[in-house]
Amino acid sequence: MSTANPSIRKAVFPVAGLGTRFLPATKASPKEMLPVVDKPLIQYAVEEAYEAGIRDMVFVTGRSKRAIEDHFDTAYELENELENAGKQEMLALVRGIAPDDMNCLFVRQPRSLGLGHAVLCAEPLVGREPFAVLLADDLMVGEADGPGVMAQMTAAFSKQGRSLLAVQEVPQEHTRRYGIVRGEPAGGPLLRVDQIVEKPAPEQAPSRMGVAGRYVLTPRIFDEIRNQPRGVGGEIQLTDAIARLMAHEAVYAFQYQGKRYDCGSKEGFLEATVELALQHPQVGESFRAYLKGLAL
Repeated sequence: MSTANPSIRKAVFPVAGLGTRFLPATKASPKEMLPVVDKPLIQYAVEEAYEAGIRDMVFVTGRSKRAIEDHFDTAYELENELENAGKQEMLALVRGIAPDDMNCLFVRQPRSLGLGHAVLCAEPLVGREPFAVLLADDLMVGEADGPGVMAQMTAAFSKQGRSLLAVQEVPQEHTRRYGIVRGEPAGGPLLRVDQIVEKPAPEQAPSRMGVAGRYVLTPRIFDEIRNQPRGVGGEIQLTDAIARLMAHEAVYAFQYQGKRYDCGSKEGFLEATVELALQHPQVGESFRAYLKGLAL
């Protein structure tokens, strides 16, 4: 009998947030639909999950998020126009947004009660199996010619079989922005987590290892979220549920290979736009020349 851990088949995308840091752009358009060069943030996250072998994409949406559903739906009129015009390359681009073997599932988060609550809303669609969580605000890219961050994590899960949190070292003064973990080396890129704290003050942070927006979680996390009180900001925090999970199962921090852009902030969004534009096969060369010509 095989003792291999189950593969990750489902990914959860909590996309119900209001995106207030990008007002007025997000007044009528979801922040996850903000484009970095020529793709919206949510598409980068979905492509990362798809590369990792995940085919069931679960979107936890809210009011005014219909554009996300439309983006991954079939656009018959647009496809017909492109086909009739003989624009096969653009047609393939549009159809490639949601490949035939990918399933898009949607569930509403009726109230803004935090990331933990958003994940719990996905339970009826996820069931009792391990799953991934990807936050579209964090645009993550693997190293050149290497696997994406989620592909790295699902490969690690296939060996470890325990919940994984993507982590990176953050400046001490930025600990208030992250869940911060402390752990013992557990081989390779793994740390066995012994403490996790949501957005601690710099003087109270147990380390500088901040949780990035990628998780692989075992289904027991749903039980912990369901039975926990509200935490920081009066919200149901995923970090608190992970801390409770550690009383029953080992949890590991995963030091990924790649780069994270904090596209929940204007600075991070602009950095991603510039750096990914420079790598773009169509505009990269001309954009680089333009930047060199600026009087900075």
